[in-house]
Amino acid sequence: MKEILQLVLKGIAMGAANVIPGVSGGTIALITGIFERLINAIKSLNLKAIKLIFSGDFKKFAVYTDFWFLVSVFSGVGIAIFSLARLFDFLFTHYPIHIWSYFFGLILASVYFVGKTIGRWTPSVWISFILGAAIALSITFMTPAVENRSFLYLVMSGFVAVSSMILPGLSGSFVLILLGNYQLVAIEAINNLDFSILLPVLLGMVFGLIAFSHFLSWLLKSFKDQTIATLTGFIFGSLGVIWPWKQAIYYLDSSGQILIKNGKEVVSRYKIILPDSFSTTEIVALALMAAGILTIWLIEMNSTKKTN
Repeated sequence: MKEILQLVLKGIAMGAANVIPGVSGGTIALITGIFERLINAIKSLNLKAIKLIFSGDFKKFAVYTDFWFLVSVFSGVGIAIFSLARLFDFLFTHYPIHIWSYFFGLILASVYFVGKTIGRWTPSVWISFILGAAIALSITFMTPAVENRSFLYLVMSGFVAVSSMILPGLSGSFVLILLGNYQLVAIEAINNLDFSILLPVLLGMVFGLIAFSHFLSWLLKSFKDQTIATLTGFIFGSLGVIWPWKQAIYYLDSSGQILIKNGKEVVSRYKIILPDSFSTTEIVALALMAAGILTIWLIEMNSTKKTN
């Protein structure tokens, strides 16, 4: 029960991260020590697993797929997504600098602790790190698409978003922003339980999880250091998205006015800026940044003790 509770809590942390644009659930999985196990468990959901179900041998199915591990983690993910969507909507509306500062600290510390797991920093590993950082950084400068409610586009949104959700450093929520469907899926559909939107997205997510987990598992077995270096680069390159001080640039309509959708201004992208003063807000933000770094350090120390 203690292990299951710990896995649920790790799932909650992953789900919370995936709700936030710029933060990756894969990063949380990596720094809490369940990333490879998660990838391998998802990969095992194949034809052999289906045959075991239809043969009625649920015990072998549970062992083969690491079923209770998956149930525990994804229960936590589901709890977080459905319970924290409203909370994060409130926090991002009223305390954006503070919440971004905390997560900036989390991700900044993750770069060090994830990179530390690399065995040898060979030239190919350094190249992998630089490529990962360059790809993540280039994604942050892309212009988001316009919202699209078509069934196939929603399936594709789920497929692409979940693939990035399990990639450390590449935020599934941020990818949804680039696809134009973050507000529609992560806020409106979840808060209103709109299954006409959620079901096609979930369909894409299921296929995306299974397909992408096979690819990642192969990479980790064949090129472990290069893969971890690329993922570390993704995390490092995503820091620009999470930087607390930024200026929103909005979509404009044909008349040059800010586009309003569902009573809210539609953000096109963010421009990174520096704080123009050090008031109480900035001091609290820096304290929260330090708290984020401390959180990752405590998680790392706890996992190291368990390993030893």
